[in-house]
Amino acid sequence: MSDFSTLRRRVLGDSSSEPSRAPSPNFTQKDGEPITLISSSKLQKLSKNRSKRRQWLVFGLGGLFGIVVAAFFAQQNDVLNLEGLMDINLDSLLDAIPAGIVRDAKDITRHERETVNYDSFSVGLHLQSQGVKARHPVIMIPGVISTGLESWGTEEMSRQYFRKRLWGSWSMMRALVLDKASWKKHIMLDKLTGLDPPGIKLRAAQGFDAADFFITGYWIWSKILENLATLGYDPTNAFTAAYDWRLSCDKLELRDHYFTRLKAHIETGVLTSGEKVVLVSHSMGSQVLFYFLRWVEAEGHGGGGPKWVETFVDSWINISGSMLGALKGYPAVLSGEMKDTAQLNAFAVYGLEKFLAKHERVELFRATPGASSLLPMGGDAVWGNKTFAPDDQVNQTVSYGTFINFKESNSSQSPANLTVDESHAYLMDNSDIWYRDQVKRTYSYGVAHTKAEVEKNAKDPRKWMNPLETRLPLAPHLKIYCFYGVGKPTERSYWYREDRDPVSKINVTIDTSLTTGEIDHGVIMGEGDGTVPLLSNGYMCAKGWRIKRYNPAGVEIKVYEMPHEPDRTSPRGGPNTGDHVDILGRASLNDLILRVAGGKGHHIEENFVSKIREYSEKVRIYEDA
Repeated sequence: MSDFSTLRRRVLGDSSSEPSRAPSPNFTQKDGEPITLISSSKLQKLSKNRSKRRQWLVFGLGGLFGIVVAAFFAQQNDVLNLEGLMDINLDSLLDAIPAGIVRDAKDITRHERETVNYDSFSVGLHLQSQGVKARHPVIMIPGVISTGLESWGTEEMSRQYFRKRLWGSWSMMRALVLDKASWKKHIMLDKLTGLDPPGIKLRAAQGFDAADFFITGYWIWSKILENLATLGYDPTNAFTAAYDWRLSCDKLELRDHYFTRLKAHIETGVLTSGEKVVLVSHSMGSQVLFYFLRWVEAEGHGGGGPKWVETFVDSWINISGSMLGALKGYPAVLSGEMKDTAQLNAFAVYGLEKFLAKHERVELFRATPGASSLLPMGGDAVWGNKTFAPDDQVNQTVSYGTFINFKESNSSQSPANLTVDESHAYLMDNSDIWYRDQVKRTYSYGVAHTKAEVEKNAKDPRKWMNPLETRLPLAPHLKIYCFYGVGKPTERSYWYREDRDPVSKINVTIDTSLTTGEIDHGVIMGEGDGTVPLLSNGYMCAKGWRIKRYNPAGVEIKVYEMPHEPDRTSPRGGPNTGDHVDILGRASLNDLILRVAGGKGHHIEENFVSKIREYSEKVRIYEDA
């Protein structure tokens, strides 16, 4: 969900934020020797004409893409026969693009390659020169955008896609445009079982190739891998634990034995190196890993017992973890919308609706049960009530506490303004039975307010993904590092209206006509990393896991916030971005990861930039009486 919007921002550009000139903090070792991050000045010496030329490139390629999509739509009226387009290849596509656009594309690519080549290994080489080297085995658990899904089906409808990625490659783009119905059938899971539909078999791609790039040129984990390599990491001491993000966690184990294999990877890493493992997770991967930490201890599941994590895991690096969900996941499953669709112009909305209508997007999101893990957790205690929210700002006219708002409240479809708890009930009441049953048997979004509740939940797998209902492992020597970006506007609440379009198949839609004060096309923005709100990224790290019932063993938690300081000349934000995905290429984040992997994490000191500690004190979750 959020990943499509991320790609859209990268293509169209996002230079609205003025970069901060405040320097990134330096580190100091305990022996007093200063450690500074390597200079990124060379990264900023890009061509002054790059932005303009990129716009012409996007315009040209966008126009060509528009022709292809228009031709796709035209088949409904038998104007064109598109069977020939199924055999299109990139060479013939390049022949059709004007030479000037191709030349500019190659020039921009060369500039980007020079930037990447300079930045890719610099952080690792800098730490290597200080004596930091590979120590702990590293296992990476990616998020949605960095887990490719490839087809292994051999039925007639799947043979053309055999071992091609239908998520995370140009094959996905081609199938989506030219064979949308088939692509949807492959991506959606069975609505009743939550597993593969009959005759279809998609599996998570494995190895480093599964996570380093989403599509060619759009890197995800590649910079982290390159910097790890400079310290001595390779496939013998570093692994990626890719997973099928469409599946709920219980189905991940049932179908793919994912957690059993992850447990074996960790134990093998310790056996072959003699050192505990460092786990590195990003985004939704942090939720999956948190579930694993409960699963691996539980009798009848992982069976490792209460000392397993203490024995095998040194540290958990939680990068931009959506620990309490992502609010934008709610409108996605309610009405197939989010900020990026709400703020499109009328022509773009028309094209999107013709290509993939809102009711189709709703069906797609609901038929991927893993996506519902991103619905907000903690309810009104975390996100606020009708008059108050912990992250409300001074002089704010409408509290964030009313999560879903209706300008006109005159029916069951448009009730009074709703808090997060009420919004969840509203979603369940207005969903198909199969989706409602799927969510209720898989997830829990509440709060355990007592130690007794937390201990009881240790036997209920529905609670294991919610850190407000389950405790951390009993591992007093485990260290958790929370690294995330701050300072990028992020979706916080919405204004809705009834959808009175006679051809529409949904009941309500974001009121895109409403733009006033803090409301922009029906969306109100708050604080976060552009995808995950600050309270979800930061509350558990800053406060929640410092409450004893959620952390009875006293696991050490360190928070390092990174301000969003984008380089306006870089399409991915440059070395100081705080964006949810692009932060994986941030120089200071790579530096922090390598220090922990190299056994130097104890030199890292907490760094708070936002008001997360102030907001956390206002969250209505307290220590046991």
